[in-house]
Amino acid sequence: MSENQAPNAPREAQVPGPATVASNTVGFVKARRASLLGAIFMMATSAIGPGFITQTAMFTQMLGAAFAFGILVSIIIDFVVQANIWRIITVSGKRAAELANEAIPYSGFVLGVLVISGGLVFNIGNIAGAGLGLNAMLGLDPKIGGAISACLAITIFLVKRAGVAMDRVMIVLGLLMIVLTVIVAIVAHPPVGEALKQTVLPDHIDFASITTIVGGTVGGYITYAGAHKLLDSGVSGVEHAEQVTKSAFTGIVVTGIMRYVLFLAFLGVTASGVALDVAGNPAADAFFAAAGEIGLRAFGLVLWAAGISSVIGAAFTSVSFMSVFNRKVEGRVRAWVTVVFIAIGLTVYLVLGTAPAALLVFAGGFNGLILPLGFTVFMYIGWFREDLLNGYRMPRWLLISGTLVTVLTWYMGVMSIEAIFAFLGSK
Repeated sequence: MSENQAPNAPREAQVPGPATVASNTVGFVKARRASLLGAIFMMATSAIGPGFITQTAMFTQMLGAAFAFGILVSIIIDFVVQANIWRIITVSGKRAAELANEAIPYSGFVLGVLVISGGLVFNIGNIAGAGLGLNAMLGLDPKIGGAISACLAITIFLVKRAGVAMDRVMIVLGLLMIVLTVIVAIVAHPPVGEALKQTVLPDHIDFASITTIVGGTVGGYITYAGAHKLLDSGVSGVEHAEQVTKSAFTGIVVTGIMRYVLFLAFLGVTASGVALDVAGNPAADAFFAAAGEIGLRAFGLVLWAAGISSVIGAAFTSVSFMSVFNRKVEGRVRAWVTVVFIAIGLTVYLVLGTAPAALLVFAGGFNGLILPLGFTVFMYIGWFREDLLNGYRMPRWLLISGTLVTVLTWYMGVMSIEAIFAFLGSK
């Protein structure tokens, strides 16, 4: 008899047999694992999308090996933010804006407006990134490529089977991206020793670049993408707290290594004396310089696929915040609102006239400015509102590290706000 079985349970009660219990257990474990992998995938594709790739190329060109410090800081901040947010949201079982409203009246509405507007800015950048991918792959005008990509993203979003197929294709393309980047990093012969030194002892610290790269990997909608995906997959409750944090850590370790290798690839190219066109498509320039025409075309394919997946991820998460304003934004209504969201991003991109690379960098910076606002609310919930977490007490190490990151992101945002908005003037 198990500990939880009533001692006087009648013998004739229907009890599942061992085979049924084993089957149900395996099914539950597989379903939960799939949900966690789905959340990791959404976080990862958002964290290493066209924005991060373009930002890394641009800042490596500007700062050289000193940008390694910015990569390290972004990885540390990424883990602390995601570990706290994933745990708080899944333990509470509520979406971010709804939880924020219960903690501090009306704060959820403010957070919703900021995340939705930041997600729209980021989606404009994602569409631009997809356009840059088709430009590198096929030579299409970036705006035409962006329009084609946005329309395809809408189709993928509306047709469920196409979306499942795209997920599988993205796994293959993700592996291709890793292999290609490693090859380019090796061929480019980056100054690894200097990069490792500058990772911990940088010659120069540029707050605008760090805020932008943090915003591009964990700011704005990306902060909540994985957690909201978990809720939609049915993963919530105190019993999942430890597994959720481990999954967040696993995802960030993988994406962190990928970020650093990507940086080394760009560093090797720029250190050799190649000047990247920061107003055009700097990442494509770097891959072409290191791997020739084949590298350029393959890079374009990967960037294009990353752009489409990021468009879908940004739209999914941003629209998930709209239910705090209107409960009817669920189900089919939510799907159509997401389509409109993508269409608005495309329209703004087509008429804005800002260079795609500059737009991608600005999008990261803007979301980096949003990050401390929302994270402050969640740190308050973690420290003082156990009643909203079903009595669950957050680990002290997470709360302390989260508080330090909150202060740091506020400081970086204040120091870099002017430089970030200056990117909009780039042509």
